[in-house]
Amino acid sequence: MLQFIKSLSRDERGVSALEYAVLAGIVVIAVVAAGTVFGGATGLPALFTHMITLVTNAQNG
Repeated sequence: MLQFIKSLSRDERGVSALEYAVLAGIVVIAVVAAGTVFGGATGLPALFTHMITLVTNAQNG
Protein backbone atom coordinates (compact mmCIF):
# COMPACT_ATOMS: atom_id res chain seq x y z
CA MET A 1 0.00 0.00 0.00
CA LEU A 2 2.82 2.38 0.86
CA GLN A 3 4.44 1.67 -2.50
CA PHE A 4 1.19 2.64 -4.28
CA ILE A 5 0.95 5.94 -2.40
CA LYS A 6 4.58 6.75 -3.23
CA SER A 7 3.95 6.05 -6.91
CA LEU A 8 0.91 8.36 -6.85
CA SER A 9 2.94 11.16 -5.29
CA ARG A 10 5.48 10.96 -8.14
CA ASP A 11 2.87 10.75 -10.92
CA GLU A 12 2.51 14.15 -12.63
CA ARG A 13 0.11 13.27 -15.46
CA GLY A 14 -2.89 15.04 -13.91
CA VAL A 15 -0.99 18.16 -12.91
CA SER A 16 -1.56 19.94 -16.23
CA ALA A 17 -5.31 19.37 -16.07
CA LEU A 18 -5.37 20.69 -12.52
CA GLU A 19 -3.42 23.80 -13.53
CA TYR A 20 -5.83 24.49 -16.38
CA ALA A 21 -8.80 24.04 -14.04
CA VAL A 22 -7.35 26.52 -11.55
CA LEU A 23 -6.62 29.00 -14.35
CA ALA A 24 -10.16 28.65 -15.70
CA GLY A 25 -11.53 29.25 -12.20
CA ILE A 26 -9.48 32.44 -11.89
CA VAL A 27 -10.78 33.68 -15.25
CA VAL A 28 -14.38 32.99 -14.20
CA ILE A 29 -13.87 34.87 -10.94
CA ALA A 30 -12.37 37.83 -12.82
CA VAL A 31 -15.29 37.94 -15.28
CA VAL A 32 -17.85 37.80 -12.49
CA ALA A 33 -16.01 40.49 -10.53
CA ALA A 34 -15.83 42.76 -13.59
CA GLY A 35 -19.54 42.25 -14.24
CA THR A 36 -20.33 43.11 -10.64
CA VAL A 37 -18.15 46.22 -10.66
CA PHE A 38 -19.72 47.56 -13.84
CA GLY A 39 -23.28 46.99 -12.65
CA GLY A 40 -24.20 43.72 -14.31
CA ALA A 41 -26.07 43.55 -17.62
CA THR A 42 -27.21 47.18 -17.71
CA GLY A 43 -23.97 48.87 -16.69
CA LEU A 44 -21.59 47.16 -19.09
CA PRO A 45 -23.36 48.17 -22.33
CA ALA A 46 -23.63 51.72 -21.04
CA LEU A 47 -19.90 51.72 -20.34
CA PHE A 48 -19.08 50.63 -23.90
CA THR A 49 -21.51 53.18 -25.36
CA HIS A 50 -19.84 55.91 -23.32
CA MET A 51 -16.37 54.80 -24.45
CA ILE A 52 -17.44 54.74 -28.11
CA THR A 53 -18.92 58.23 -27.74
CA LEU A 54 -15.68 59.53 -26.23
CA VAL A 55 -13.58 58.01 -29.03
CA THR A 56 -15.93 59.37 -31.72
CA ASN A 57 -15.88 62.85 -30.19
CA ALA A 58 -12.09 62.78 -29.97
CA GLN A 59 -11.84 61.88 -33.66
CA ASN A 60 -14.28 64.59 -34.73
CA GLY A 61 -13.17 67.29 -32.39
